[in-house]
Amino acid sequence: METPLGEPVPHQCYAHATEAFDFIGSIENLTSSEDIMTAIAKSFAIFGFENFIITGLPNPRERFEKVVILKKWPIGWFDIYAKEDYVRADPVIRLCRNTVQPFEWSEAPYNRDREPRAAEVMHRARDFRMPDGFCLPIHGISGYEACFSMSGVDLDLPPRAKPALHLMSMYAFERVRQILDPLPCRKVDLLTPREREALVWAAAGKSAADTGDILGITERTVTAHIVSACQKLEATNKTQAVARALQYKLIQV
Repeated sequence: METPLGEPVPHQCYAHATEAFDFIGSIENLTSSEDIMTAIAKSFAIFGFENFIITGLPNPRERFEKVVILKKWPIGWFDIYAKEDYVRADPVIRLCRNTVQPFEWSEAPYNRDREPRAAEVMHRARDFRMPDGFCLPIHGISGYEACFSMSGVDLDLPPRAKPALHLMSMYAFERVRQILDPLPCRKVDLLTPREREALVWAAAGKSAADTGDILGITERTVTAHIVSACQKLEATNKTQAVARALQYKLIQV
């Protein structure tokens, strides 16, 4: 991995993101959603995930099954979830609409007594080996809402794994979206050298303060570079900006 200026990034700075970089490399040149689904299943199994879904969040007039982008769900569970319209009661989906931060399913609140349908969703999911999971909310600047939700029985989610999962999930979403609905190519000079450098260090797990120390600039300046990069890439957060910069080959890992 190198900075945009060609300087090597010390291995210890991005050890926590090794899984993400390996995964990104494995799907970078895939050209079908089926191949990406296979790659996701293989890489995410390392963390204990058995099933996953990438889906838009339907508005009140849309059916859930019409906004699903990619899925590896038990057939029986998908049929039940769609038939019962569980998307309207699912506490995981509800939290997705109200946060931009990744979360574990156990962090999605609901009241078992006052929300029997929410309790029913979570209880019935267990029958299909989906007792717990991790979810990435995705919000577009135009109001688009989606999520990447994954589940399993014996999950291995140490704190250092979550940033890697966040980047892996976001890159997978962007890659699938690019295949299904290609975005215009971005010019290599879209970002300034400092903006690219800030994104590279963000991909390596560095905070704005850490990056400022490394580059010899203030934390506020680093944040300004990140914000500017997000605007140019039409990204709603730093991780999405990193994912898009990687996809457009504006930065390298």
